[in-house]
Amino acid sequence: MADLTRRPGPGRYRDSQAFESFMDKLRYSELAGPGLPSRLAAIVDSNWFQHGITAVIIANAAVIGLDTSEALHGRFGELFNLANQLFLLIFIIEALLKMGALAPTIGRYFRDGWNIFDFSIILVSLIPATGELATLARLARLLRVLRLVSTFPELRLIVATLIRSIPSMGNVLILLSIIFYMYGVAGYHLFHEADPTHWRTLGISLLSLFRIVTLEDWTDIMYAAMRTYSWAWIYFVSFVVMGTFVVVNLFIAVVLNNLDEAKAERLRELELPPNRDEILRELRTTQRALQNLERQLARLEP
Repeated sequence: MADLTRRPGPGRYRDSQAFESFMDKLRYSELAGPGLPSRLAAIVDSNWFQHGITAVIIANAAVIGLDTSEALHGRFGELFNLANQLFLLIFIIEALLKMGALAPTIGRYFRDGWNIFDFSIILVSLIPATGELATLARLARLLRVLRLVSTFPELRLIVATLIRSIPSMGNVLILLSIIFYMYGVAGYHLFHEADPTHWRTLGISLLSLFRIVTLEDWTDIMYAAMRTYSWAWIYFVSFVVMGTFVVVNLFIAVVLNNLDEAKAERLRELELPPNRDEILRELRTTQRALQNLERQLARLEP
Protein backbone atom coordinates (compact mmCIF):
# COMPACT_ATOMS: atom_id res chain seq x y z
CA MET A 1 0.00 0.00 0.00
CA ALA A 2 2.88 2.35 0.65
CA ASP A 3 3.76 2.35 -3.06
CA LEU A 4 0.47 4.02 -3.91
CA THR A 5 1.51 7.38 -2.55
CA ARG A 6 5.28 7.16 -2.38
CA ARG A 7 7.27 10.20 -3.34
CA PRO A 8 9.14 10.06 -6.63
CA GLY A 9 12.85 10.58 -6.67
CA PRO A 10 14.26 14.06 -7.15
CA GLY A 11 14.95 13.60 -10.84
CA ARG A 12 11.97 11.51 -11.78
CA TYR A 13 10.22 14.22 -13.77
CA ARG A 14 13.12 16.50 -14.55
CA ASP A 15 13.67 14.94 -17.95
CA SER A 16 9.98 15.07 -18.83
CA GLN A 17 9.69 17.92 -21.33
CA ALA A 18 5.94 17.38 -21.62
CA PHE A 19 5.43 17.98 -17.91
CA GLU A 20 7.73 20.99 -17.82
CA SER A 21 6.10 22.60 -20.86
CA PHE A 22 2.68 22.05 -19.32
CA MET A 23 3.87 23.41 -16.00
CA ASP A 24 5.40 26.70 -17.19
CA LYS A 25 4.43 29.34 -19.69
CA LEU A 26 6.96 30.79 -22.08
CA ARG A 27 8.77 34.02 -21.32
CA TYR A 28 8.76 35.46 -24.83
CA SER A 29 11.23 38.25 -24.02
CA GLU A 30 13.86 35.58 -23.31
CA LEU A 31 13.38 33.90 -26.69
CA ALA A 32 12.57 36.78 -29.03
CA GLY A 33 15.05 38.01 -31.59
CA PRO A 34 15.95 41.67 -32.17
CA GLY A 35 13.62 44.13 -33.86
CA LEU A 36 9.88 43.56 -34.18
CA PRO A 37 9.85 40.17 -32.35
CA SER A 38 11.48 41.82 -29.35
CA ARG A 39 8.83 44.56 -29.25
CA LEU A 40 6.02 42.02 -29.61
CA ALA A 41 7.55 39.93 -26.82
CA ALA A 42 7.59 42.98 -24.54
CA ILE A 43 3.87 43.42 -25.20
CA VAL A 44 3.01 39.75 -24.68
CA ASP A 45 4.99 39.50 -21.43
CA SER A 46 3.67 42.76 -20.00
CA ASN A 47 1.34 42.65 -17.02
CA TRP A 48 -1.27 44.86 -18.68
CA PHE A 49 -1.52 42.48 -21.64
CA GLN A 50 -1.89 39.37 -19.47
CA HIS A 51 -4.40 41.07 -17.18
CA GLY A 52 -6.30 42.28 -20.22
CA ILE A 53 -6.54 38.76 -21.64
CA THR A 54 -7.75 37.50 -18.26
CA ALA A 55 -10.43 40.23 -18.23
CA VAL A 56 -11.52 39.23 -21.75
CA ILE A 57 -11.84 35.58 -20.70
CA ILE A 58 -13.95 36.55 -17.68
CA ALA A 59 -16.13 38.83 -19.83
CA ASN A 60 -16.52 36.02 -22.36
CA ALA A 61 -17.62 33.66 -19.56
CA ALA A 62 -20.17 36.26 -18.36
CA VAL A 63 -21.62 36.65 -21.86
CA ILE A 64 -21.89 32.87 -22.25
CA GLY A 65 -23.79 32.71 -18.96
CA LEU A 66 -26.13 35.59 -19.86
CA ASP A 67 -26.86 33.96 -23.22
CA THR A 68 -28.50 31.00 -21.43
CA SER A 69 -31.41 33.27 -20.39
CA GLU A 70 -34.21 33.05 -22.95
CA ALA A 71 -35.36 36.58 -22.13
CA LEU A 72 -31.89 38.08 -22.52
CA HIS A 73 -31.15 35.96 -25.60
CA GLY A 74 -34.31 37.17 -27.30
CA ARG A 75 -33.49 40.79 -26.52
CA PHE A 76 -29.70 40.87 -26.89
CA GLY A 77 -28.99 37.73 -28.94
CA GLU A 78 -27.31 39.61 -31.79
CA LEU A 79 -25.23 41.63 -29.33
CA PHE A 80 -24.11 38.42 -27.61
CA ASN A 81 -23.10 36.88 -30.94
CA LEU A 82 -21.18 40.03 -31.85
CA ALA A 83 -19.42 39.98 -28.48
CA ASN A 84 -18.46 36.31 -28.95
CA GLN A 85 -16.99 37.09 -32.35
CA LEU A 86 -15.05 40.00 -30.83
CA PHE A 87 -13.69 37.76 -28.05
CA LEU A 88 -12.61 35.17 -30.62
CA LEU A 89 -10.87 37.87 -32.67
CA ILE A 90 -8.98 39.03 -29.56
CA PHE A 91 -7.83 35.47 -28.84
CA ILE A 92 -6.67 35.07 -32.44
CA ILE A 93 -4.74 38.34 -32.25
CA GLU A 94 -3.17 37.17 -28.98
CA ALA A 95 -1.99 33.94 -30.63
CA LEU A 96 -0.62 35.86 -33.64
CA LEU A 97 1.27 38.25 -31.36
CA LYS A 98 2.85 35.34 -29.52
CA MET A 99 3.82 33.67 -32.79
CA GLY A 100 5.25 36.96 -34.04
CA ALA A 101 7.32 37.30 -30.86
CA LEU A 102 8.97 33.97 -31.70
CA ALA A 103 9.54 34.74 -35.38
CA PRO A 104 11.11 33.49 -37.53
CA THR A 105 10.96 30.14 -35.67
CA ILE A 106 7.20 30.21 -35.08
CA GLY A 107 7.26 26.46 -34.40
CA ARG A 108 8.53 27.23 -30.89
CA TYR A 109 5.03 28.50 -30.11
CA PHE A 110 3.74 24.93 -30.29
CA ARG A 111 6.47 23.57 -28.00
CA ASP A 112 4.63 25.06 -25.05
CA GLY A 113 1.82 22.88 -23.70
CA TRP A 114 -0.34 25.85 -22.70
CA ASN A 115 -0.02 27.41 -26.15
CA ILE A 116 -1.24 24.17 -27.70
CA PHE A 117 -4.12 24.18 -25.23
CA ASP A 118 -5.08 27.79 -26.07
CA PHE A 119 -4.67 27.29 -29.82
CA SER A 120 -6.85 24.15 -29.77
CA ILE A 121 -9.64 26.11 -28.09
CA ILE A 122 -9.37 28.78 -30.80
CA LEU A 123 -9.65 26.16 -33.54
CA VAL A 124 -12.69 24.55 -31.92
CA SER A 125 -14.28 28.00 -31.49
CA LEU A 126 -14.14 28.55 -35.27
CA ILE A 127 -17.01 26.07 -35.73
CA PRO A 128 -19.87 28.06 -37.34
CA ALA A 129 -22.80 28.64 -34.97
CA THR A 130 -25.43 27.83 -37.60
CA GLY A 131 -27.50 24.83 -38.60
CA GLU A 132 -26.79 21.46 -37.03
CA LEU A 133 -23.48 22.71 -35.62
CA ALA A 134 -25.07 25.51 -33.57
CA THR A 135 -25.20 23.51 -30.33
CA LEU A 136 -21.65 22.23 -30.83
CA ALA A 137 -20.45 25.79 -31.47
CA ARG A 138 -22.05 27.03 -28.23
CA LEU A 139 -20.38 24.23 -26.30
CA ALA A 140 -17.07 25.09 -28.00
CA ARG A 141 -17.42 28.68 -26.80
CA LEU A 142 -17.75 27.34 -23.28
CA LEU A 143 -14.25 25.84 -23.59
CA ARG A 144 -12.84 29.37 -23.68
CA VAL A 145 -13.60 29.63 -19.97
CA LEU A 146 -10.96 26.92 -19.44
CA ARG A 147 -8.37 29.43 -20.59
CA LEU A 148 -8.57 30.94 -17.12
CA VAL A 149 -6.52 27.95 -16.02
CA SER A 150 -3.63 29.00 -18.26
CA THR A 151 -3.60 32.57 -16.91
CA PHE A 152 -3.05 31.74 -13.23
CA PRO A 153 0.22 30.06 -12.17
CA GLU A 154 -1.36 28.30 -9.18
CA LEU A 155 -4.09 26.81 -11.37
CA ARG A 156 -1.44 25.62 -13.81
CA LEU A 157 0.35 23.98 -10.90
CA ILE A 158 -2.82 22.18 -9.81
CA VAL A 159 -3.60 20.94 -13.32
CA ALA A 160 -0.02 19.78 -13.82
CA THR A 161 -0.19 18.01 -10.46
CA LEU A 162 -3.39 16.19 -11.46
CA ILE A 163 -1.74 15.03 -14.68
CA ARG A 164 1.30 13.97 -12.73
CA SER A 165 -0.93 12.00 -10.31
CA ILE A 166 -2.58 9.87 -13.01
CA PRO A 167 -0.13 6.92 -12.75
CA SER A 168 -0.55 6.69 -8.96
CA MET A 169 -4.31 7.12 -9.28
CA GLY A 170 -4.35 4.12 -11.61
CA ASN A 171 -3.23 1.92 -8.73
CA VAL A 172 -5.95 3.34 -6.49
CA LEU A 173 -8.54 2.78 -9.22
CA ILE A 174 -7.50 -0.87 -9.51
CA LEU A 175 -7.96 -1.28 -5.76
CA LEU A 176 -11.34 0.48 -5.91
CA SER A 177 -12.45 -1.72 -8.84
CA ILE A 178 -11.59 -4.87 -6.89
CA ILE A 179 -13.56 -3.65 -3.87
CA PHE A 180 -16.54 -2.69 -6.06
CA TYR A 181 -16.54 -6.02 -7.86
CA MET A 182 -16.35 -8.09 -4.68
CA TYR A 183 -19.11 -6.12 -2.95
CA GLY A 184 -21.19 -6.04 -6.15
CA VAL A 185 -21.19 -9.81 -6.56
CA ALA A 186 -21.78 -10.31 -2.83
CA GLY A 187 -24.62 -7.76 -2.82
CA TYR A 188 -26.33 -9.47 -5.75
CA HIS A 189 -26.31 -12.87 -4.06
CA LEU A 190 -27.37 -11.47 -0.69
CA PHE A 191 -30.06 -8.95 -1.61
CA HIS A 192 -31.38 -9.51 -5.15
CA GLU A 193 -34.49 -11.26 -3.86
CA ALA A 194 -35.13 -8.93 -0.91
CA ASP A 195 -34.51 -5.69 -2.90
CA PRO A 196 -34.57 -6.34 -6.66
CA THR A 197 -34.76 -2.59 -7.39
CA HIS A 198 -31.15 -2.09 -6.32
CA TRP A 199 -29.64 -5.59 -6.66
CA ARG A 200 -31.41 -7.47 -9.47
CA THR A 201 -28.30 -7.70 -11.70
CA LEU A 202 -24.57 -7.24 -11.27
CA GLY A 203 -24.67 -3.99 -13.25
CA ILE A 204 -27.47 -2.54 -11.12
CA SER A 205 -25.62 -3.69 -8.01
CA LEU A 206 -22.52 -1.76 -9.09
CA LEU A 207 -24.63 1.34 -9.75
CA SER A 208 -26.12 1.00 -6.26
CA LEU A 209 -22.62 0.75 -4.81
CA PHE A 210 -21.63 3.89 -6.69
CA ARG A 211 -24.61 5.67 -5.10
CA ILE A 212 -23.53 4.38 -1.70
CA VAL A 213 -19.91 5.49 -2.11
CA THR A 214 -21.14 9.03 -2.92
CA LEU A 215 -23.18 8.90 0.33
CA GLU A 216 -26.31 9.94 -1.59
CA ASP A 217 -29.23 8.54 0.48
CA TRP A 218 -27.29 5.33 0.95
CA THR A 219 -29.18 4.58 4.16
CA ASP A 220 -32.39 4.08 2.13
CA ILE A 221 -30.74 1.13 0.36
CA MET A 222 -29.43 -0.21 3.67
CA TYR A 223 -32.82 -0.03 5.42
CA ALA A 224 -34.52 -1.75 2.47
CA ALA A 225 -32.12 -4.69 2.88
CA MET A 226 -32.44 -4.67 6.68
CA ARG A 227 -36.17 -5.31 6.44
CA THR A 228 -35.25 -8.85 5.40
CA TYR A 229 -31.77 -9.25 6.90
CA SER A 230 -31.19 -7.44 10.18
CA TRP A 231 -27.43 -7.97 9.88
CA ALA A 232 -27.24 -6.21 6.45
CA TRP A 233 -25.87 -3.08 8.10
CA ILE A 234 -22.51 -4.86 8.43
CA TYR A 235 -22.26 -5.11 4.63
CA PHE A 236 -23.15 -1.46 4.02
CA VAL A 237 -21.12 0.10 6.83
CA SER A 238 -18.03 -1.91 5.89
CA PHE A 239 -18.37 -0.83 2.26
CA VAL A 240 -18.77 2.83 3.21
CA VAL A 241 -15.64 2.62 5.35
CA MET A 242 -13.66 0.80 2.66
CA GLY A 243 -14.98 2.68 -0.38
CA THR A 244 -15.40 6.19 0.95
CA PHE A 245 -13.16 6.83 3.91
CA VAL A 246 -10.21 4.70 2.79
CA VAL A 247 -10.09 4.73 -1.01
CA VAL A 248 -11.32 8.30 -1.52
CA ASN A 249 -8.80 9.54 1.02
CA LEU A 250 -6.12 7.65 -0.89
CA PHE A 251 -7.03 9.72 -3.97
CA ILE A 252 -6.67 12.89 -1.93
CA ALA A 253 -3.37 11.69 -0.47
CA VAL A 254 -1.97 10.98 -3.95
CA VAL A 255 -2.89 14.44 -5.24
CA LEU A 256 -1.60 16.29 -2.18
CA ASN A 257 1.61 14.26 -2.19
CA ASN A 258 2.27 15.09 -5.83
CA LEU A 259 1.36 18.74 -5.24
CA ASP A 260 3.96 18.99 -2.48
CA GLU A 261 6.50 17.19 -4.65
CA ALA A 262 5.81 19.50 -7.60
CA LYS A 263 6.34 22.59 -5.44
CA ALA A 264 9.53 21.15 -3.95
CA GLU A 265 10.82 20.23 -7.39
CA ARG A 266 10.18 23.73 -8.70
CA LEU A 267 12.20 25.13 -5.79
CA ARG A 268 15.05 22.72 -6.55
CA GLU A 269 15.02 23.74 -10.21
CA LEU A 270 15.31 27.39 -9.21
CA GLU A 271 18.39 26.51 -7.19
CA LEU A 272 20.08 24.67 -10.08
CA PRO A 273 22.92 26.49 -11.92
CA PRO A 274 21.87 27.99 -15.27
CA ASN A 275 22.33 25.81 -18.33
CA ARG A 276 23.75 26.79 -21.71
CA ASP A 277 20.40 27.90 -23.17
CA GLU A 278 19.63 30.11 -20.18
CA ILE A 279 23.06 31.74 -20.39
CA LEU A 280 22.57 32.41 -24.11
CA ARG A 281 19.17 33.94 -23.46
CA GLU A 282 20.64 36.19 -20.80
CA LEU A 283 23.44 37.23 -23.18
CA ARG A 284 20.93 38.08 -25.92
CA THR A 285 18.85 40.10 -23.45
CA THR A 286 21.96 41.95 -22.27
CA GLN A 287 23.03 42.57 -25.87
CA ARG A 288 19.65 44.08 -26.73
CA ALA A 289 19.79 46.26 -23.61
CA LEU A 290 23.27 47.52 -24.58
CA GLN A 291 22.08 48.27 -28.12
CA ASN A 292 19.15 50.28 -26.76
CA LEU A 293 21.52 52.14 -24.42
CA GLU A 294 23.87 52.96 -27.32
CA ARG A 295 20.98 54.36 -29.35
CA GLN A 296 19.84 56.50 -26.43
CA LEU A 297 23.39 57.81 -25.91
CA ALA A 298 23.68 58.57 -29.61
CA ARG A 299 20.53 60.74 -29.42
CA LEU A 300 22.01 62.69 -26.46
CA GLU A 301 25.20 63.56 -28.33
CA PRO A 302 25.25 67.13 -29.75
